[in-house]
Amino acid sequence: FEVASRCHDQPTAKTQRPFYHYSMNCKEHHLPELELSTGQVREALQAILYTILFIRSPGPVTPRDVECEGFNLTYPRIASDKLSAMPSAHSPLDSNVDKKVDDGIGSFLMTLSQIGPELLSGGLTISFFERRATRQLFGLVSNEEKVIWEQWHLRVVVNNTPRPVSDDSAAVIERQRIQDTAEGMLRSVLVKIFEIAGGAIDHVPPVMYEFEINCSKKADDRENVYSRVANMPSLINLSN
Repeated sequence: FEVASRCHDQPTAKTQRPFYHYSMNCKEHHLPELELSTGQVREALQAILYTILFIRSPGPVTPRDVECEGFNLTYPRIASDKLSAMPSAHSPLDSNVDKKVDDGIGSFLMTLSQIGPELLSGGLTISFFERRATRQLFGLVSNEEKVIWEQWHLRVVVNNTPRPVSDDSAAVIERQRIQDTAEGMLRSVLVKIFEIAGGAIDHVPPVMYEFEINCSKKADDRENVYSRVANMPSLINLSN
């Protein structure tokens, strides 16, 4: 992916800001809705976003399996040759992809809206696009289009209800129920992604392309929710 700022030769014509345009055969995929507790949101979204980026990576890539800490799941993500040889190293490309994913999740957490007692909801879209340059007015004005050829949409419900922390049997059963429900829903989303990946790819351009992550319209400030989710400790692993 091209995720860093591009360098261009000094233009001779006036350049305008790029604008979005949807390809005539743009594909839109709506993934199953997720319901997660606050401490599960970040890792679940990372698993989904990195999986989509992996299956839509242009050209041959080296896969790297990531084991979830809060779920009994493993998902693939892109790894450079350096990362394969030195798991602790980060290439510039890997760092840029990580930043986009982290920024996208951070924006999502800030756009959550109240839908009920202790319930928040938000939407997230990852778009793949290519840039196309066009000239108008006898070549004096240069426009750059962002042509979107695929979008993935996901709705997430965040359950902000505090989880039971006692050791009695009822609390243990409830924690396990919350864990199993969220894990099952996340697994369904990942399975759906791979089902889509096995379908037609004639809409995927044969050139280098980019991606961006957007969220639904912000309803109100959620700084407290963002802080709570971002700083939640790791989930209790009840399977051990």
